[in-house]
Amino acid sequence: MSGGVPGRTGRTRRVLRGPSPEAVPALIARACTLVGLLDIAAGVFPRFRHSRMHALAEVLPGSFGPFAAALSLSAGVLLLLLAHWLRRRKRRAWRAAVLLLPAGAAAQFAYRHSVIGVVISAALLAPLLSHRDEFAALPDPRSRWRALANFVLMGAGSLVLGLVIVSVHEDRMIGDPSLADRISHVLYGLVGFEGPVDYAGPTSWTVAFSLGALGWLTAVTTVYLAFRPEHPAARLTEDDEARLRGLLARHGGRDSLGHFALRRDKAVVFSPSGKAAVTYRVVSGVMLASGDPIGDVEAWPGAIERFMDEARAHSWTPAVMGCSETGGEVWTRETGLDALELGDEAVVDVANFSLSGRAMRNVRQMVKRIERAGYETRVRRIRDLGEGELERIRRAAEDWRGTDTERGFSMALGRIGDPSDGDCLIATAHKADDPPGPYGDLKAVLHFVPWGTDGVSLDLMRRDRAADPGMNELLIVAALQASPRLGIDRISLNFAMFRSALARGEKIGAGPVLRAWRGLLVFLSRWFQIESLYKFNAKFRPRWEPRFVVYAASRDLPRIGLATMRAEGFVNLALPRILRRRAPAPRPCAHAATDRGIRAA
Repeated sequence: MSGGVPGRTGRTRRVLRGPSPEAVPALIARACTLVGLLDIAAGVFPRFRHSRMHALAEVLPGSFGPFAAALSLSAGVLLLLLAHWLRRRKRRAWRAAVLLLPAGAAAQFAYRHSVIGVVISAALLAPLLSHRDEFAALPDPRSRWRALANFVLMGAGSLVLGLVIVSVHEDRMIGDPSLADRISHVLYGLVGFEGPVDYAGPTSWTVAFSLGALGWLTAVTTVYLAFRPEHPAARLTEDDEARLRGLLARHGGRDSLGHFALRRDKAVVFSPSGKAAVTYRVVSGVMLASGDPIGDVEAWPGAIERFMDEARAHSWTPAVMGCSETGGEVWTRETGLDALELGDEAVVDVANFSLSGRAMRNVRQMVKRIERAGYETRVRRIRDLGEGELERIRRAAEDWRGTDTERGFSMALGRIGDPSDGDCLIATAHKADDPPGPYGDLKAVLHFVPWGTDGVSLDLMRRDRAADPGMNELLIVAALQASPRLGIDRISLNFAMFRSALARGEKIGAGPVLRAWRGLLVFLSRWFQIESLYKFNAKFRPRWEPRFVVYAASRDLPRIGLATMRAEGFVNLALPRILRRRAPAPRPCAHAATDRGIRAA
C-alpha cells in the first residue's frame, strides 16, 4: 500500500501475538458457568444429590433444606449472570464473584458440613485473586432503560424456572393442579405469597423458598440497574467537532464517508499528534468505527492505536464498518485484525455521466416522463436556502421517513440544515400544479454531504409517498447535471452490500455455491433491500469501490452484525417512546437522517 505509513507494525503485532489476555478470564468464566448450572440443578431437582453428579454437587453452596435450596438457586443464577462479564474482564464482576464464592463456601460448610465443597470453592477463588489484574475493564456506556429489560428478561426466566421447580415435585404434590394453577403458584411465590398448589411434608417450604429467591433476585437486580450511576454514551463535543472539521478541510477528499464522522452521537479518539482521528460508537460491547480514519494517513496508526487502547481498557470488541481498501490495509497491518469484503460503494464520475445511449434508456425515459408530468428540480447548497424552506424540508423528511425508528450510522449525518453544514448539497423535486400541501409543492428530497472540495456523498433520500415513482432517479440525474456549475466532479451514491456476489452469481458459469449464496441474498432482500439497492445503483453506470468490515475473530462477526443493525436502526432495544426521558439536543438542529445504505429506490 502506498502512502508512507510509519512502520510500527512489528511492535503492534508482537503484542497481539503473545499469550491471549482473554484466556484466563475465559476459563474462569466457563468455571463460573459450570458451577452456576450445577447450583441451579442442586436447588431445583430434589434427586440431584442421588445422581451420578453427586460428587460434583458437593462443591455447591447450601444443603437441600428449604433455605439452602433457595441459597443454591440464588448463587447459581448470580454466577451465570456474572460469567459473561467475567469473560469481558469487568472489574465489578470480579468483585462480585470474589464476594459470592466465599459466601457460598461458608453457607456450604454451615448447612452441609462439606469440607470438599469449601476446598473446591476456594480453588475457584484462587485464580480470581491471583489474576486480579486481568479484570480491569472499565464499565460500558449505559442508561437506566436496562433496568426494564432486566425486569422483563429475569421475570420471564424466573417464571420458566419456577414452573420447573413446581413441577419436579410431582410425587409430593397434593391433587392434580392444572397448568394455570401452577403458573399462579409461581407468580404468587415470586412475590412471597402462598399459591394454590400444595405439597406433602416440607416440600412446600422448599418450593416457597426457591420461588422467593427468584423473585428476590429479579427485584434486587432491577433496582440496582435502575439506581446505579448512569454512564451515557459519549457525544461529539464542540471542540471535537471543530478539530474534525479542520482535519476534513485538509484531508476530506480521501474518503467519501469522512463527513459522516461529524455525527453528534459518535465519540472520537485523536492520534497523539492530533493529525488523525477515529470516530466510533459503543453498541452492545462492540466499539464500532465507520469508514477510514480522518486526517493525514501518516498519522492514522497513532489514531488506530488510541482506538485499540480504548477498546482494551473497556474490554470492548473492536470493529470497523465500511472502510476502504486502503483503510482496511492500514487497520489490519497495524492491529493484526482481519478484513472481509462487505460490499461496494457506487461512485459516479460527473464528467463521464450521460443520459444518452442504450444503457441509460430506462433512466432517460423515466426522467422525461416525470418532467412531462410537471415536476421540476432545484439543486442548491444548504447555505443558499432560507430558514423557512429549510424548516419545511426538515419536517417533510421526518414525516416521509417511513419507519418509527431513525436509521443510519455509518453513512448518515443525522441532521439537515445545520448552520455549520452550509456546504451540504440538497436536491428537491417540486410540482406546482398540485394543490399545496403542508410542505408547499415539495415532493422529494435528496441530501448530500461534502466529499472534499470536489465531491459529494449521498446522505438521505426521502419522497412523498403520493408522488409519482421515479423521484429518486429524477433527483440523482438533476444533481449530476447541476454538478459542473457547483464544482462537483464525483458523486457517491448508495452502498450495495454483497454487490459482487449478486453480480457474479447471475452470470453464466457461476458455480452452485455462488448461485446458492446469491439465492440467499435475493431471499433476504425481501426485508433488507440488498438486491434492489444494487440494481438501483447500477442504473447510473457507476464505478464500484469495495468496502470492508474489519474484525478481531470470526466468532465476533454475529455480535458485530447485531451491533451494526442496532446502530443503523434495524434493531431497536430502547425504551418505548412514552417512557423515555427527553435528552437535551447535542447542539442546534440535530434532525435525524436515514442511512443511505438502506433506502428503497
